[in-house]
Amino acid sequence: MNVNKKNLYRLLKIMIMLYCIIGIALYYTQDYFLLHPQKLDRDYVFNFDKPFEEVQIPVNKEDTIDMLKFFPKDSVRRGVVIYFHGNMKNINHYAAYSSNFTNAGYEVWMEDYPGFGKSTGQLTEAKLYEQALQIQKMAASKYSPDSIIIYGKSLGTGIAAYVASQAKCKKLILETPYYSIPAIYSAYGGFVYPLQQMIKYKLPTWQYLQDVQAPVSIFYGTSDWIIPYRCTKKLKPYLKTGDEFIAIPGAGHNTLNDKELFHQKLDSLLQ
Repeated sequence: MNVNKKNLYRLLKIMIMLYCIIGIALYYTQDYFLLHPQKLDRDYVFNFDKPFEEVQIPVNKEDTIDMLKFFPKDSVRRGVVIYFHGNMKNINHYAAYSSNFTNAGYEVWMEDYPGFGKSTGQLTEAKLYEQALQIQKMAASKYSPDSIIIYGKSLGTGIAAYVASQAKCKKLILETPYYSIPAIYSAYGGFVYPLQQMIKYKLPTWQYLQDVQAPVSIFYGTSDWIIPYRCTKKLKPYLKTGDEFIAIPGAGHNTLNDKELFHQKLDSLLQ
C-alpha cells in the first residue's frame, strides 16, 4: 500500500513538472509559433507586374510603416481596400492577392507590420492597432467611408475587425478569422493552461465585431487546420442580421484563393 502511494506521488510530481515545463515553453516560444516575419533591407526594390507605389510612413524614431499601394489599370477607381495580411513573411508574399481587388476597380493598400519587410520597430498588439488606424485615417482623407473596404486575412482579421469597430467603412471582409489568439491555442489543446493570462497577443475579434456597423462577410475553408472551423464558428453569434458566414468546401487555410466559389462570392461583394 505504501509502495503504491509512493508511486502515485512520484507520478503526480512528474505530471506537475511536465505541466510546468510545457507551460513555460509555450509562454517563451509563443512569438515563434504565431509570427513568421521576413525582414527586407531598406534598399530592397519591390518588383511587380502591376502598377504600384511604395509609401514609407515615419511614426517615430524607431517605427516606420512600409506600405504598398496597388492600383487598378483603369483610372476610374471605385474605392480602396485596406488589406491587413497574415503572419507570414511580408507584403511580397501577399501582393498577388491584390489583383482580386484591382481587377474590380479598387486601390489596395497593404502595410507591413513592425518587423515585417521594411517596417521597423518592436511588434506589440497596441502598435498593430495604432498603425492600422493611421492607415485608415490616410484612406479616409482620400475616400469617403462608403468607398472604403477593410479586409483581413488570418492574423490580420483581428486587426481589420478592430479598425472597422472604430471607423465607418463600406464593408468588413474577413478571410479565415479566429475568435481570439488565445482561442486558437485552446483549439489545439492548450485549454489546460490559463491562456488569457499567458498569451501576449489577444486580438479578440469577437469583441470588435460587436461594434462593427458595416456589413460583415466571413470566409472560411472547411479543410482549414491552421485556424480550425471550431474556432471560427464561435464568431457566428456576434454577426448582425444580413452579415454572411461563407463556407468554401475543400479549401484549406491558404487555398481559398484557388477556389472558384471564393472568387464568385468575393466579386459579388466588390460590386
